[in-house]
Amino acid sequence: MNTNNFVAWFRQVEWSPYLTGAMLGMLAIFTLLFTGLLFGASGAFENLAGSIMQVVAPSVAENTYWRFVMTPGITWGVVMAVGIVIGAFIAAVTSGDFKLRWISDEQWVQVFGSAPWKRWAALFFGAILLEYGAGIAGGCTSGLAISGGVQLAPAAFIFMAGMFISGIIVAKILYGKRY
Repeated sequence: MNTNNFVAWFRQVEWSPYLTGAMLGMLAIFTLLFTGLLFGASGAFENLAGSIMQVVAPSVAENTYWRFVMTPGITWGVVMAVGIVIGAFIAAVTSGDFKLRWISDEQWVQVFGSAPWKRWAALFFGAILLEYGAGIAGGCTSGLAISGGVQLAPAAFIFMAGMFISGIIVAKILYGKRY
């Protein structure tokens, strides 16, 4: 593959999910081998909230959760979350697909209507449910499915099956036979 072909491939809006899945798996393996760290960003918001809590209400920040479960500060999860945002931005810019928008995709309009506040409410409450669920489960898809899968943990495969099954059910409820 010459340089021009590589640049053209790199700038595609969509990459093969099989190739990117394999690349993500290899990255997870190499990250574990060379750093001893696992993928997982679901605790990033709690880590940052704990840092804020130490300033705003130090006595609350001394409870068991903030001291032992979700330690405040700039953790590996925070670095990973920031890297995801930066990487997504770079990918959107290099592919020429970057644009600021208010979730105006036709699919969202068909499901939630034309009022932007409904779409924002759905995103907000969906994100809260996702973060709460990740906290209860002890990790998110990156933490449990990818890192657990790299370690061949049975819980990772059970989680992935449940994630896909529940995703199909929710998609059927929201979209019916339209998609």
